[in-house]
Amino acid sequence: MIDLDHNATTRPLPAVVAAMVRAMEGTWANPSSMHEPGQAARRALAEARARVAALLGCQPVELVFTSGATEANHQAVLGALARGRALGRTRLVVSAVEHAGLLALVERLQREGTPVDRIPVDGEGRLDLDAAARLIGPDVALLSVMAANNETGVWHPLAELSALARAQEVPFHVDATQAVGKSLLRFDASGADLWSCSAHKLHGPQGVGALVVRKGLAWPALIEGKQERKRRGGTENGPGIAGFAAAAEVLGATLAEDVARMTDLRQTLEQGLLALHPAIALLGQGAERMPNTVCVRFGERDAEQVLGKLERAGVVASSGAACGAGSTQPSHVMLAMGLTPAQAKAEVRFSLGRDTTAQDIGQALAAVRTSVLPLLLEDQALATAA
Repeated sequence: MIDLDHNATTRPLPAVVAAMVRAMEGTWANPSSMHEPGQAARRALAEARARVAALLGCQPVELVFTSGATEANHQAVLGALARGRALGRTRLVVSAVEHAGLLALVERLQREGTPVDRIPVDGEGRLDLDAAARLIGPDVALLSVMAANNETGVWHPLAELSALARAQEVPFHVDATQAVGKSLLRFDASGADLWSCSAHKLHGPQGVGALVVRKGLAWPALIEGKQERKRRGGTENGPGIAGFAAAAEVLGATLAEDVARMTDLRQTLEQGLLALHPAIALLGQGAERMPNTVCVRFGERDAEQVLGKLERAGVVASSGAACGAGSTQPSHVMLAMGLTPAQAKAEVRFSLGRDTTAQDIGQALAAVRTSVLPLLLEDQALATAA
């Protein structure tokens, strides 16, 4: 089976599994304990923190380990509202194409009375900077956007957004979940104050992630406790963090080469798909995009039908975000880009990884040609007959 669904999750590396086993066998003690086994676990935690920080481009003291990006996003948003209350900053500004996990929180807060504004995107998925400038004001508690959209791969203009936020003294949060390990973007070059990511998107384990909090910025805890410099309570997930660190070290050593290879393979896949039939449309084609993400629609053929055909041919892809798989509702990202509901439900996302090969791409194109192209030719014949 060819895995072209790396934006949903990634297979843990052998080094990750080995590191987690070593941690469970050798440094299983509580790192908050004062005895020697506890202090050994504490030293292992500090070493892992430094390795993850090196990949992310932050200082180890800026790194708060969490259960994943969803928790980190919650801490960023809820912390901003708690912090902003005393300053008269009660409004949130997010993009219209944020991950469903963050939008679910934002929608709940909105129902409870929190003012929320969404920055629109154009037909290519590019953020409207003029609208952002109008929306970011002195009453904003937080500006929160993805580094790159998880469905289209379209980059958000982080430098420009950071400048707008700083001009109004608004904290800037970036959900970098899809960017880390699949691009060269780093926290220290992003202009962000806060940064979220998950280990399982970069060949680490599920259930562990991080929130980076810029040094000097006091940020309220989501879970109270003394761990993580009182920024996230609860005994740290030692094995998960060890796996996260192992993945960070492996990816950090090859990232530039991985990104260059994924970019070439993405372009090969896009060109091959577009050459098959004029009904195949590349979404976000005119925008700067992630090196690994290809978002297309096959006319108005329902994505679930297309994906079923591909899986039977040995290729795994998705219809947008994994958390929305099986939903009868069209993607909010596609609707925000101006697609009709029928077009939005036709979205198929191919996402490559560091282990994707040219042979994989060739086989994927062959699978589309033999399994999906006949559907488009059938639609074309029906349209001609009508």
